Amino acid sequence: MSKPVAIVTGAASGMGLELTKHLISKGWKVGMADMNATEGERISKELGEDAFFKQTDVSVYKQQATLFAEVFRWGGNRLDFLAANAGIADKQSLYQTDEPLDEDGVPLPMNLKTMEVDLDAVLQGVWLFKHYARKNEKKGGKIAITSSAAGGIDTNPQYGAAKAGIIGLVRSAGPTFLKEGITINCICPAFVPTALCPPHMLSLWPKEHITPMSTVIKAFDTFLADDKMTGQAVELSLDKLYFRQPPEWANESQRWIGEESGPFWEKAYESLTSTAKKVADTVTETVTEVTNGLNGVH
Repeated sequence: MSKPVAIVTGAASGMGLELTKHLISKGWKVGMADMNATEGERISKELGEDAFFKQTDVSVYKQQATLFAEVFRWGGNRLDFLAANAGIADKQSLYQTDEPLDEDGVPLPMNLKTMEVDLDAVLQGVWLFKHYARKNEKKGGKIAITSSAAGGIDTNPQYGAAKAGIIGLVRSAGPTFLKEGITINCICPAFVPTALCPPHMLSLWPKEHITPMSTVIKAFDTFLADDKMTGQAVELSLDKLYFRQPPEWANESQRWIGEESGPFWEKAYESLTSTAKKVADTVTETVTEVTNGLNGVH
């Protein structure tokens, strides 16, 4: 029987690296993605034949799509787990007072690379993963996304918005994906020493407020061990896992909207889904006809 296959993004350092090593030690094959090609290639060679490294900017869809396709083939046409872990801090301050201006004196667009890496790329990763999970011999798989317990940190509002968005994503998509055997959850670590923290600050952080890497691994293992747990956000603090639930409904109307309005929305969006499928089918037929015509096939 072939080994289970995972993709870990941000795999050349920090939590991604420790998770990669842990999975391989448990008999997994791991496709490692990271921007740091030097470290990624070095580490994958050290880890041996069960590690595959691909330099990837996850915010570039084509690069991430290529990563998934290559890992799927390398793993023997299977993909069981996605750890969407890659993340960066804010690249431009929302509070900047000397923002660059165009020739008309209007501020130039803000650098949103953080949102592109920390949220947009996660959505695209989920989009790609479910495609390959449906191709597995045993349909389905697991997704675990790295969010944060520091979602409200005022120095990095883009980072906070992206990490809060991840929690909304897993809570929204969890029940629906479970219908086809895919679980999606997220971890919200407290302070874990990684490259996200400026190096000169690491030594100043109070030691009693450091969450060890072992807690991170415990959280991932919890999700991997459960085929039904989905839509969950777990906070990691020191040596403990805290599963946080949404706040109680404000009233009965809010509860109905949150818990019982699903059939209404399915019907409301049914026509949109049908229209999208018709458009996709039409495009496919047109491309096929043009291709056949160019190839002289009638």
